[in-house]
Amino acid sequence: MAMTSTVPYLIRAINEWIIDNGFTPYLIVDASKDGTSVPETHVKDGQIVLNISSVAVRHLVIDDQSVSFSGRFQGVAHEVSAPINAVLGIVARENGEGMWFPKEDGADPDPPREPGKSPTLRVVK
Repeated sequence: MAMTSTVPYLIRAINEWIIDNGFTPYLIVDASKDGTSVPETHVKDGQIVLNISSVAVRHLVIDDQSVSFSGRFQGVAHEVSAPINAVLGIVARENGEGMWFPKEDGADPDPPREPGKSPTLRVVK
């Protein structure tokens, strides 16, 4: 039985970790993915960097399918939404610490496993 993607859980966890450390969480999104709604004037090289701190956005929701919030861009209100597979990373503005996710066209970034086979760990020195 397949499990859901770990990506939304990791986005939520890294967001909380960045905030707990007193930094500003920035979400990097592939603006070209279907279902992505962002202010096009702020897209550069097909990507947009979004400040998702509580002082910058309202009604932030990170669920298993998407990230959404209300934000202002140059004083103009905009409803932002992006499917989880459009999220490329979440990092702290101040030091770049965070997590990046594989950019795969429509694919789940979690590697497939053979049914009935448990994952194994090994020590690497």
